[in-house]
Amino acid sequence: MLFMITQAHAPESCPIEAGGSSDLYNPKAKGVKLQAMYGAYAQHTIWYVVEADSVEAIQEFLTPGFLRCTSTVTPISSVPMVKK
Repeated sequence: MLFMITQAHAPESCPIEAGGSSDLYNPKAKGVKLQAMYGAYAQHTIWYVVEADSVEAIQEFLTPGFLRCTSTVTPISSVPMVKK
């Protein structure tokens, strides 16, 4: 299943001096495939599109940023909605 994850942090907890945005997620989390990653530098916000097997896999993916960020996880689809 596909998910859009919005991850935001305060300027005070910005990881720019500690490895950058790659410190905010676990690219080796089992059951998660990172499809895309986008950022808004001035807003301290990152968006991930991931394919994940479970909520637990998403939690493992987000664990590195847990103490710095808040995250919103939204299920998404590439299939357009059609009125029947």
